[in-house]
Amino acid sequence: MNIHRRIFLKNSGLALVGIGAIPPFLQRLVFASPTGNRKILITIFQRGAADGLNVVIPFGEKGYYNMRPTIAVPSPKRGDLGAALDLDGFFGLHPALQSSKAIYDRGHLAVVHAVGSPDSTRSHFDAQDFMESGTPGIKSTADGWLNRHLQSRLQPGATPFRAVAMGTTLPRSLQGKASVLALTNINSFDLRAGNSSPSLEASFESLYEQSVDAVLGGTGTEAFEAIRFLKKANPSQYQPAGGIEYPPGRFGDNLKQVAQLIKAGVGLEVAFVELGGWDHHAAEGGVQGQLAGRLTELSQGLSALFRDLENRMDDIVMLTMSEFGRTVRENGNRGTDHGHANCMFVLGGPVRGGKVYGKWPGLHSDQLFEGRDLALTTDFREVCGEIILKHLGNTDLKSVFPTYAVQPGRFRNFIRDENTV
Repeated sequence: MNIHRRIFLKNSGLALVGIGAIPPFLQRLVFASPTGNRKILITIFQRGAADGLNVVIPFGEKGYYNMRPTIAVPSPKRGDLGAALDLDGFFGLHPALQSSKAIYDRGHLAVVHAVGSPDSTRSHFDAQDFMESGTPGIKSTADGWLNRHLQSRLQPGATPFRAVAMGTTLPRSLQGKASVLALTNINSFDLRAGNSSPSLEASFESLYEQSVDAVLGGTGTEAFEAIRFLKKANPSQYQPAGGIEYPPGRFGDNLKQVAQLIKAGVGLEVAFVELGGWDHHAAEGGVQGQLAGRLTELSQGLSALFRDLENRMDDIVMLTMSEFGRTVRENGNRGTDHGHANCMFVLGGPVRGGKVYGKWPGLHSDQLFEGRDLALTTDFREVCGEIILKHLGNTDLKSVFPTYAVQPGRFRNFIRDENTV
C-alpha cells in the first residue's frame, strides 16, 4: 500500500509523511484494532550504588544523625534551611527531590525502603549482574529478568520497538532470547544489537548487510524498516507537552526519546534508561554536593517525563533501582562506602503513592546488617514481581524469577486494584 498524504497515528507525537510503502510492522499498528490501554514499564537504573539513606532520609532515627555528622540532611522538625521534605513524619526526601515530592503528594509516587538484593556482595559488577539477571548469587544465568518477561508473555504482532534500551550497550536485564533494540539516539539512529555486537553506525544498507536479522532473532528486516520510518518521521522536531524541559545531558535526552517513542505509538512496552555517577566514597555532600547534583538531575528527569506523558500515565509505571546502598556511617572522607539495602521509587498513574512502603529495620548498631549497613527487609523481586503481574499482566512469575517465589499481594498491593489483570 502506498500513501501520499500525512497520516497521524492515534495519540501520536510523530507522523508519517509521504514515505511510500508502509513497512510491515507499521501496517500492524495502523490497521490492527487499537491497542487502547497498552501497559508500559520504564526502568531507570542508578549505576554506582546510590545512598538510599540520603535519598529518603529517616529523620525520625536519632542514629542517622549520630553516624553522619557532616553529610546528614537536616530534619524538617527543626525547621533548618535545606531540611528533608517531610513524607510521613519519619521519612523525608532529599531537598533536591522537590519536583518528585510534588508527584508523591499527588499520590503517584511510592517509596520502598530497606529493599534490594539479598546477596551480600559489595562488588558493583556482581551486584548489578545479580539484580539485572533477577537471580542473586547465581552468575550463570543467561538472560535478564525483563527479557524473561518478554519471552514468557508473547505478544502477537509485536513490533521491533516492544523493548528498547536507550544507551550504547544492551543492559543485562534485557539480554536474552526475546528481541530488544538498544538505541543511542533515535535522531541519528545509531543501533546496537545483541550482547556484544559492534556499533552499527554505517548506512542503513550497511546495517542490513551486517546480519542484523540474525543478531535480533528474526526481526532485523523490520528493525531496518522501523528505523527508516522513524528517520523520515523527523523525530528531531519533537516538542514536549506544554513547553516542558528535560534536564540537560544524556539522561534527560534519553527520557525525552522514550516519551517520543510512546507518543509515536510504535508498540513500546518496556524501556530501559540508566543514570550513572552514584559511587560517592568521598565528598558526597549533604544538602549540597555530588549526591544532590545527581538527585537534581534524576528528579527533574522523572518530573519532566511524568508531566510530558501525563495524559497517558494511567498506563505507565516508572521504576528506579540501584545495585546496593551505602554504609550507614560516613567514612573519613565525608563519603560513604558500599553497603546493602537501599530505596526504590515506583511512579505512575496505577501506583498507590503518597506512602513509604516496606518494614523499617532500624539503625541501632544491633539492627544493622553485618554491623554497618541498612538491613534488607524487602527483596527487590517482590517489587518487580508486583509490577510484572499487576501492571504488565504477566501471571507467569516463575518464568521471570525462576529462583524466587514471588507471592502476589504480599507486598501490600502498591499497584491499584483496577489495573490488576
